[in-house]
Amino acid sequence: MCQFCKPPQALEATKGCTDCRASFCNECFKLYHPWGTPRAQHEHIQPTLNFRPKVLTCPEHDQEKLQFYCRSCQRLLCPLCKLRRIHAGHKILPVTQAYQALKEKIAKEMNYILSNQETVLAQITQLESAITQTEVNNTAHRQDIAEQGVTATHQPYIFVCERHASLTQALEAARQKRSEALAAQVAERRSLMEHAGLMAFTQELLKEQDAPCFVQAARQTHNRLNKSIENLQCFALAADPSFRHFQLDVSKELKLLTELHFIHVIDTQRTLAYDQLFLCWRLPQDSVPAWHFSVEYRRRGRLDEVNGTSAVIDRLEMDSVYVLRVRGCNKAGYGEYSEEVYLHTPPAPVLNFYLDSRWGLHADRLVVSKEQRCARSVPGLSLLQAADHALTSCHLTSDLLVGDVAITQGRHYWACSVEPGSYLVKVGVGLESKLQEWFHLPQDMASPRYDPDSGHDSGAEDALDSIPPFCFLTMGMGKIYLPHPSSPAGLTYPLPPRLGVCLDFEKGRVTFYDAHSLRPLWEGHVDCSGPVCPAFCFIGGGALQLQELVANRNRYEHDVT
Repeated sequence: MCQFCKPPQALEATKGCTDCRASFCNECFKLYHPWGTPRAQHEHIQPTLNFRPKVLTCPEHDQEKLQFYCRSCQRLLCPLCKLRRIHAGHKILPVTQAYQALKEKIAKEMNYILSNQETVLAQITQLESAITQTEVNNTAHRQDIAEQGVTATHQPYIFVCERHASLTQALEAARQKRSEALAAQVAERRSLMEHAGLMAFTQELLKEQDAPCFVQAARQTHNRLNKSIENLQCFALAADPSFRHFQLDVSKELKLLTELHFIHVIDTQRTLAYDQLFLCWRLPQDSVPAWHFSVEYRRRGRLDEVNGTSAVIDRLEMDSVYVLRVRGCNKAGYGEYSEEVYLHTPPAPVLNFYLDSRWGLHADRLVVSKEQRCARSVPGLSLLQAADHALTSCHLTSDLLVGDVAITQGRHYWACSVEPGSYLVKVGVGLESKLQEWFHLPQDMASPRYDPDSGHDSGAEDALDSIPPFCFLTMGMGKIYLPHPSSPAGLTYPLPPRLGVCLDFEKGRVTFYDAHSLRPLWEGHVDCSGPVCPAFCFIGGGALQLQELVANRNRYEHDVT
């Protein structure tokens, strides 16, 4: 339509002006190109919406005509571009010469393709047949896979379903990819037919008389024709229409099933029950890798999808026995359960506290760790000098260490471990006021049997009716000393790995346990008329470690990793 007629009376365009770059009807063309004016000299062409410039000019140098062609860079140049250093040493031709050379090459290439139209038709037929065969083979293989899945009833159903789904998906993706590749080849061959696609464009291009315009468009056309001739001479299918490599193979899964040795070994040294249950296990040697684990425990509990080789169970019932077992899982399924492990929960809520370093009497002998969870007493030069001045064969000093909490009610439990090489270490509780008195009036002892405890060691206070302000158990040299009514000297047993202490404040009773098995060792009484503190006494060299909460230990390990 005419671009200058006012609607709705717009007439159909009959002429186009390359200078005005617009289409006109006859009346508007006369109106905008009056006789005797410079506009009357404008060149008119057939009406179109795509006007190209009458003369190609350089995009870098305004109004400079493109008169040269650089064969090295394959681009048109103006006289100013030709003088640039970047084209020094390049083979540069006049654009008319490049026009003749490209026109001859393109005409020769087009004639070669037109003379081999039968070959093009034969290749198109072969490609269309390959596309059809691809669809037929895909359908046949899909049915074969479905039949194999139905007949494989002796294999685990989950394996067959998983492999069938993945193989079907891969088969469909391969079919789509191959069909697209073959369809692209068909489209390319059809463009080589006479009066279609590339051939039609080439025929129109050869009619171009303007040398710069022809060279500008002929560069890519020449490359396309050259590549098409190469593909025509070396024809090969872009994709294989067969799907013989797609077979339902579950041999790997069956191998995993036959080698499913998920009989785990519980690590009893690291497994424990404290504020939470901590279960640790390891895979047997040469075991198949597991994706995740399932932990099952009595008390109507189960943990699925456990990653790693440990699990934590919280919200425990006090003074109860939990039975735990674990099994692994991977693509082959679940393995067998491990042997059951029994864990006894503490008889009271766990008390978390730290060692109060301010109560240390001798800084040169008593050292508290930075985390205030570990203490060590090391006899040093001062103790050696004291023994020499006293002219005795044995001269020891007791060093007291107290927890940073004071218990005023309820039942509480905590645990610690004493180094087997310790000389004498006492673990227990005491009235805070009496402990402060002891702190301010330290006792020097000529014998390790003397101490200001409840009298269970020395028997010095058995005659007193009052409840003792302290209650300790003595450990040392790999042994633990337990008072016994039938034996005035008491009994000694091997030192347990961990010692548990349970204080019942209302009843004024202290119970000592083997913290590993929660077996009671001994029970005593303590005066609970005031706040009571956990207390530890070192006689000679020794070391102890407070039991870390399971929750804290897992948090520390997570921070480290």
